[in-house]
Amino acid sequence: MIKKNDILTGTVQSFGSDGEGVLRMEDYVFFVPYALPGEKISFRVLKIQGKIGYGKVEEIFVSSPDRVSPVCPVFHTCGGCGLQHMSYALQTKFKREKVKNALLKIGGAEAEVSPVVPCASPYGYRNKLQLPVGVDGNGNTVLGFYAERSHRIVPIDRCYIHPEWSAKLIAVFKEYLACSEAKGYDERAKKGLIRHLVAREIDGKYLVTIVATEKNLPEKELLIEKLQAAFPGCSAFVNVNKSDSNVIFGDRFYSLCGAEHIEGETDGIAYEAGAETFVQVNPEIREKLYEKAMEACFAGGAEVVIDAYSGGGLMTAMAARRAKRAYGIELNAEASACAESLKKKNNLANMANVCGDAAAELPRIMAEENGEKTVLILDPPRAGVARSVLYAILKSKIERFVMISCDPATLARDLGILTGTLVEKDGVLIKNTAGARDNRENNYFRIESVEPFDMFPQTKHVETLVCLSKKSEKHISIDVEFGESDGQISLKKLQKELNEQKLKKKTTYKDIQKWVEENYGFKVHTAYIAEVKRDLGLPMYDAPNAVEELKRPRSHPTAEMSDAIKAALKHFEII
Repeated sequence: MIKKNDILTGTVQSFGSDGEGVLRMEDYVFFVPYALPGEKISFRVLKIQGKIGYGKVEEIFVSSPDRVSPVCPVFHTCGGCGLQHMSYALQTKFKREKVKNALLKIGGAEAEVSPVVPCASPYGYRNKLQLPVGVDGNGNTVLGFYAERSHRIVPIDRCYIHPEWSAKLIAVFKEYLACSEAKGYDERAKKGLIRHLVAREIDGKYLVTIVATEKNLPEKELLIEKLQAAFPGCSAFVNVNKSDSNVIFGDRFYSLCGAEHIEGETDGIAYEAGAETFVQVNPEIREKLYEKAMEACFAGGAEVVIDAYSGGGLMTAMAARRAKRAYGIELNAEASACAESLKKKNNLANMANVCGDAAAELPRIMAEENGEKTVLILDPPRAGVARSVLYAILKSKIERFVMISCDPATLARDLGILTGTLVEKDGVLIKNTAGARDNRENNYFRIESVEPFDMFPQTKHVETLVCLSKKSEKHISIDVEFGESDGQISLKKLQKELNEQKLKKKTTYKDIQKWVEENYGFKVHTAYIAEVKRDLGLPMYDAPNAVEELKRPRSHPTAEMSDAIKAALKHFEII
């Protein structure tokens, strides 16, 4: 019986979804961070839940040729990066598989995923710095990044995925904290002043925001003096955030110095951004991504482009230069104002900026521009697209659109709805066992291409560009000859492959119930399994015998039952 603190030895077989190493031994599945496939390691068992275990590397006996030394001295404690121990080639391979697995397991889409578009500069690429400020166990103010799965701040002097200017800013702000009465915010005690330091750089121009619980900073003039000495001409603001939430910015900004926005240029388009304006953090990959998105948009001769979740309007402007009309929809008022300024600076009379929620505005604009020459761009936040928006797209006459996502899981869910592999019943997404037999007849889209972009090197995150179309797939007819001679298709080989496929059957609720009973010693109802899957955001197969109305209130699984079901889902590689 394997137990906590045991030291085990084994060979890493594959990656987990966050890049951790996966080992299967004695009917257990272990997840071990910083271990690479092919490595023979010893590891300490930290935790066991049923047949799922978590470990920590103790020693590496056979190292992977893709193992490299991390650049950052706090790599193993900071939660910012998770892949610095991998060669860059292995990072991109892992991210490609991550996208492919998410599309298949969550969305039910068996799509071909292209190799990841790599970043030429996998360090020093980020144009935005965002650091929490808090207190340590002794009450001292600290500035850094959160540890993995924690709100404990790991102090840093620089971050290697940011350019050199970030280290200079951190040093300047630490000097200010040392010379002033300003203290970091204590999340537990709900007291303190400084909550975050946020900065962005565009074409050598800097905008710094100090997020605090009060408008007035002590020794404010000292801070301004230090910032302007280090970054001449910079803009600086205080943002007031008194909430208890994890949202970084509050509603009010107060200027300390400099202009309200900073300006830049890309692809011949002048643009500007404020503290809240969404701008992709990796300029190199942003240009490659947007160029591919434009190619996809106009491949079918688009005349009208609708850019939902348009941020500061950069991609809308790129579309406006080629289309008869281009619309940008953005909820954030500051970003929408930047897009309007961009329109005027670049003389784009055919560009319309709408400040509003995409869930309300997109259906309206699609109704006005409901033609075959209209193309849609969706670049939603990490949470994905509202279902009402997805259903409006399916009802529209739009035949082609481009989707950009920074989260493979929510991308897979949204694509499942758009392609018909997932359907909604009673507010819950379930697998569509009938499938989308004819995308034209059912108004579903077909995935044309999936291309990941490494917007975030050294981290587990990946940006993905997907092109979708309602155009029918082309079909060809060929004559085949069966037999065992050369040039014929072997019936024996076909039968063998069919038998192998039968072995790879889908995991049923009975499989999960049996596994839980064997490993935990108690039974779980199928309704409990369904509830846990819903809580995890997993799609489910429809239940043909489901009752419309319960005779009595349904009970819920205990915490122990939920843990057992989650362990089973991990065992069967559903999560």
